[in-house]
Amino acid sequence: MENSTKFGTTVNWVIGIVFTLIGLVNVFSGNDPVFGGFIILLSLVYYPPIQAFIHRLTGFGINNGIKTLLGLFILWASLGVGELMSKIEQILQSM
Repeated sequence: MENSTKFGTTVNWVIGIVFTLIGLVNVFSGNDPVFGGFIILLSLVYYPPIQAFIHRLTGFGINNGIKTLLGLFILWASLGVGELMSKIEQILQSM
């Protein structure tokens, strides 16, 4: 049981960091920093300390189904609507 908990915690950290980086790309590249800030705000749900804080504050946690749907939304919004790949290309070309 302990190994699955460590694995889940690690996965949450990795997903949180990836979504935060996606948000930062949107904040600093492109014309919509509010969208990037929104993505960063949504990514906070994946960080275990924030999950514990939400659980203490509200008395319930965010289950994996909700986090999966939220992750799919973030990916859809970033890759499709947010044109993430073209923003990354733009950042790499400016270096």
